Amino acid sequence: MMEYYPLCSSCAMTFQILPFCSVKHSFTPLYTFRIYSSGSHGPVLMLLHGGGHSALSWAVFTSVICSRINCRVVAMDLRGHGDTKVKNPDDLSAETMAKDIGKVVEALYGENPPPIMIIGHSMGGAIAVHTAAANHVPSLLGLCVIDVVEGTAMDALNSMQNFLRSRPKTFKSVENAIEWSVKSGQIRNVESARVSMVGQVKKCEEPLSSPGVSRSISEGIIEEEEEDEEGGESNHKRKKEDDQEIKKECLYTWRIELSKTEKYWEGWFKGLSSLFLTCSVPKLLLLAGVDRLDKDLTIGQMQGKFQMQVLPQCGHAVHEDAPEKVADALATFMVRHKFTEFKEGFP
Repeated sequence: MMEYYPLCSSCAMTFQILPFCSVKHSFTPLYTFRIYSSGSHGPVLMLLHGGGHSALSWAVFTSVICSRINCRVVAMDLRGHGDTKVKNPDDLSAETMAKDIGKVVEALYGENPPPIMIIGHSMGGAIAVHTAAANHVPSLLGLCVIDVVEGTAMDALNSMQNFLRSRPKTFKSVENAIEWSVKSGQIRNVESARVSMVGQVKKCEEPLSSPGVSRSISEGIIEEEEEDEEGGESNHKRKKEDDQEIKKECLYTWRIELSKTEKYWEGWFKGLSSLFLTCSVPKLLLLAGVDRLDKDLTIGQMQGKFQMQVLPQCGHAVHEDAPEKVADALATFMVRHKFTEFKEGFP
């Protein structure tokens, strides 16, 4: 039987949780970013998670990549996500988030940062490209983008709100959130889901009776339920009893309401392909399917402007579904470019 309990201890074994990284933006109070790290020498892999996720989505991958090559890993909760606290958490513009990356690198390493490779998934991949293109990381070695290309991303924006509405609004427990993520196919690797989902949900802060917090329990997942027209009085009585029972439990909801970030979506992805191609550092594009390539990237790939690898039988969360395959592809890429070396005994 598959078990869905959260694996916070696994995170502790993979990452060293650093004190909050304090970043001073001009004319603003101190910002604090949650930073996780692993490894003691070698180039730094700066990991940027996708929308709605957190740095914990990289936990299993980090364990694998650190066993393959000499490297240091730094994974951060982006603004509005995880445990990061900033003055304007709703400002998720590409420009602001790219500046955040540069400020965090400066806060961690000062004026002489070590060689850094930025690796981003989905939204984080787009922010990685914007960060590289704006030269916010002067010691940038390379760029790796995971399962995000402009054409597919722009096409998907029209259906994104429907997808977000289809997700449960609340969960009975973290275990139920993990179970949903695996059974729905959002994360196909239960080992990663047991760490990753901890960073995606939080205890509900608003009372259960508030609009937006769902009321009925179905297989441990709280979902919307419309009131029947017939038998309204008995239904109302039953729901009242259910509410009283549920209130005894601690409900969980999403840490960030992604539907409210819609005004920034186009800015993340529009022009991304050409921006990616203009980045002068060596580039790696990892995709879950070859059908995701748009015209600009197809031409660029044929011209040898970047390396591409397709990892089939993965969902969108490629680095969570197949952390070994992603680590192998990245390790081979970095060793080929002489950014680092394989660890003794590997491969």
